[in-house]
Amino acid sequence: MKAPWLAHYPPGVPPRANVDAYRSLVELLEEAFTRHAGRDALACMDTRLTFGQVDRLSAALGAWLQSKGLARGSRVALMMPNLPQYLVAIAAVLRAGFAVVNVNPLYTARELEHQLKDSGATAIVVLENFAGALEECIDRTQVQHVLLASIGDLLGAWKGRWTTFAARHLGRMVPEFRLPLDRGRTVTRWGDALRTGSRRSLERVDVAPDDVAFLQYTGGTTGVSKGATLLHRNVVANIMQCEAWFGPVLERVGARQLTIVCALPLYHIFALTICALMGARFGAMNLLIPNPRDIAGFIRTLQRYRINMFPAVNTLFNTLANEPAFARLDFSGLVVSNGGGMAVQQATAEKWLQITGCPVVEGYGLSETSPVATSNRLDLPEYTGTIGLPMPSTEIAIRDDGGIDQPHGTAGEICIRGPQVMAGYWNRPEETAAVMTADGFFKSGDVGVMDERGYVRIVDRKKDMILVSGFNVYPNEIEQVVSLHPGVLECAAVGVADARSGEAVKLFVVKNDPSLSEEDVAAHCRDNFTAYKRPKYIEFRDELPKSNVGKILRRELRGRS
Repeated sequence: MKAPWLAHYPPGVPPRANVDAYRSLVELLEEAFTRHAGRDALACMDTRLTFGQVDRLSAALGAWLQSKGLARGSRVALMMPNLPQYLVAIAAVLRAGFAVVNVNPLYTARELEHQLKDSGATAIVVLENFAGALEECIDRTQVQHVLLASIGDLLGAWKGRWTTFAARHLGRMVPEFRLPLDRGRTVTRWGDALRTGSRRSLERVDVAPDDVAFLQYTGGTTGVSKGATLLHRNVVANIMQCEAWFGPVLERVGARQLTIVCALPLYHIFALTICALMGARFGAMNLLIPNPRDIAGFIRTLQRYRINMFPAVNTLFNTLANEPAFARLDFSGLVVSNGGGMAVQQATAEKWLQITGCPVVEGYGLSETSPVATSNRLDLPEYTGTIGLPMPSTEIAIRDDGGIDQPHGTAGEICIRGPQVMAGYWNRPEETAAVMTADGFFKSGDVGVMDERGYVRIVDRKKDMILVSGFNVYPNEIEQVVSLHPGVLECAAVGVADARSGEAVKLFVVKNDPSLSEEDVAAHCRDNFTAYKRPKYIEFRDELPKSNVGKILRRELRGRS
């Protein structure tokens, strides 16, 4: 196919990336551990770990996992915020020959149960703060081995003990829980696992390009969250594509070590690839932010570092740009501010540029594409309103419902082909077939147009998905759970514009019980959904608009909101 975008690539960016540079992520990580052994791999709460330390810790943890008798390719769930344990655990699981299942630590027991059962995870690494949700559902899953982490595990002896004590007893951040030990299940503390593993040798596993690296869960039009199967070769390819795109600009940092702000959660594909894995490839230090909602604490942390790369979603850029203390920071080292996960708003981009002197470079991707599929040029001085050009070794086609390529300027579904595209949805061949074309393109479900230069602009979403602060919320899931409330006759969920999060969930409800209140519905949602999925607005209606076959017409509800 024609590739008009290649003529508009910035200087130094090749049309094709070296996507076969590594046989696996294990090879990439172990090279980084050796090459950058003395460099800091991460900083968190004023504690640093070098690449050499992450190497030793992950080898010990990987050996402990292997001692549990897990079969090659077993799925290991990780349920933590951005802490040093997360980066160690990712490397440990991959090096041991297993696959990572990333889990949002704020999931309710219902959401967690689905992901553990669907993935078939037999082990989980969970921060003790969130073990209560695991307790509620573990007996209905295949999980046999639980590794309990505490906040202070890797923060040093005295500081670590104090931080853990404060979390447990002063902040009351760790609820009481009791994980059952029947059915041969084991529950091990992080420190005990490392001590046991350090007395063993990590068995070398020949991890192949087509082995599963991550099951990255994403929603679906059926309302059932499903795992995008990302192979080692998919993620390696995207790292090398990003290196080809970002490398020429990041070289401006010079001899200094690159510092990446890792405020986006590592369980999200954006931070996983861009911060954790590409960071390892560059020998960068990830500045881990466990709680980016604490804006004052976040800014105090930023004051102590010279940052070079800042990946974020629009809501985070916007929040920081409106904080007076943020504007007083030193941005002389900032060379890349890359936005993704949701549309970057022009007002936000302009204010960020005014404060930092570094333009927000918007890109586009999905869990299914590891994630980066397009990006704007890093040398553009201002907001473009587009999602940029296809990455090296990537093709974008704009197609109609019949699969016919559309001419420039004509809207159609954004379709993506490249080595970063997933192998399919985990154990869901029918859903995989529905999104993959015969010629190898992934159908994104987003409607866009491409201009004659190859720049792509998103017009609308083909699906009814709601995008809240970069996270996908699917109306069917909301509706299915809310409809289980005995006071609800029927309901519908739609996305409405929101100044802070881009979109918010609005729920329309028809009562079955006249006494049903807004608080009753909100309480039901708090019990069943993590925060970003909960409806911000609840409106009662006598009836909902429907088609002639009885299907609720969400588009009419959106139009009336």
